[in-house]
Amino acid sequence: MSGLTKASGALKSVDYEVFGRVQGLSSFSNQYTEEEARKLGVVGWVKNTSQGTVTGQVQGPEDKVNAMKSWLSKVGSPSSRIDRTSFSNEKEISKLDFTGFSTRY
Repeated sequence: MSGLTKASGALKSVDYEVFGRVQGLSSFSNQYTEEEARKLGVVGWVKNTSQGTVTGQVQGPEDKVNAMKSWLSKVGSPSSRIDRTSFSNEKEISKLDFTGFSTRY
């Protein structure tokens, strides 16, 4: 993952929350979100909330973070239904806080 910090462009961090039918059947947060994050080369975490949403944080080069934001807003797991996704605390960072992407419980 050290290659991430050497990528050209700024590193970004953003918090997210996904609303809709995003928990349960195919486990939106666990398998699919982690897979997509690894494919895109971003780091961070994801977890299900007691309100039925999925929340987390993504960090990485700006273009890769933007790609993950798009996936979280429009794609998700195969059987999820995304009503909306909110992003907050988007900021430039000097270094990554995580070494991979994980599910929190």
